[in-house]
Amino acid sequence: MASVPTLQSGVSLRPFNTFGIDASARLLLPVHGADDLRAVRNDPALRSLPRLVLGGGSNLLLTGDFPGLVLHMRGQGIAIVGEDAQATLVRAAAGENWHGLVQWTLAHGLGGMENLSLIPGSVGASPIQNIGAYGSELKDCFHSLTAFDFDTGELLTLDRAACEFGYRDSVFKHRLRGRAVILDVTFALPRAWQPDLRYAELAQEVAARGLSAPKPAEISEAVIAIRRRKLPDPAAIGNAGSFFKNPVVSSSQRDALLALHPQLVSYAQGDGSYKLAAGWLIDQCGWKGRTMGAAGVYEKQALVLVNRGEARGADVVALATAIQRDVERRFGVMLEPEPVFV
Repeated sequence: MASVPTLQSGVSLRPFNTFGIDASARLLLPVHGADDLRAVRNDPALRSLPRLVLGGGSNLLLTGDFPGLVLHMRGQGIAIVGEDAQATLVRAAAGENWHGLVQWTLAHGLGGMENLSLIPGSVGASPIQNIGAYGSELKDCFHSLTAFDFDTGELLTLDRAACEFGYRDSVFKHRLRGRAVILDVTFALPRAWQPDLRYAELAQEVAARGLSAPKPAEISEAVIAIRRRKLPDPAAIGNAGSFFKNPVVSSSQRDALLALHPQLVSYAQGDGSYKLAAGWLIDQCGWKGRTMGAAGVYEKQALVLVNRGEARGADVVALATAIQRDVERRFGVMLEPEPVFV
């Protein structure tokens, strides 16, 4: 392993996951670019180990020590790389902080990412999850990305279609899982920007601020205010943001549930299906504010599971499983976790 001089052994991952779970990695390599990944691929001992790609650690639940190699993405850099009549292209390295990127675009007078303000995590992780909030998703401002292919040792360039984006989903959770490591992401930010206020809570916040023609930075400030009211700061209370996806059901299933539960919160989708508010389902089962062991459900938002102090991954899994069981028993819907369990 002499070919990878910055390799670290027995590293605590507690500082590298927003849940604050104390687990360790057998080996950790800070990755600044493709050359670091090529060195791993060219080293027979390292290549044979299980790999975990780690960015901001905000969509991760560590259920135990990791027995292989953690690739900690630390590449930095943001730049405007092109523009045409429709859009300005901004490229950011995988290790950049997501919210930092959003703030950079706003400081440069570019709109299009403001609804995604204050989402924790790194730029490199954002396409994997197709992150989204307040009516917007990453795919809406995505142009392309560069990734290292561990199978071939070559660089891949993927456009929006190749990424196969879905609701909190992408090709990186399927065909390219464990194979492609994202190095940078390029975004197309519209020259003819229009505010996206389809999400009712955001529209209400903007109206309450007396903004009849809000600018991108003002919408960002509104999003930040909402998120800070509802969601705990991981630096103070360990969490991974929204723990469960909002389940998508057929119109007939939604109608049947609505007949039994007239206050059901649901959102019509373009294909005729309905997205149910997972937080509402959990709240109706009485979980908001409850604690099980050292893990609990946040008092202000039932969709967020938190580390009350020294929770282990197993504590969070047990809590999540109990919530899933109760929601399925009452509503006939199985909640799917957002974070990756490792």
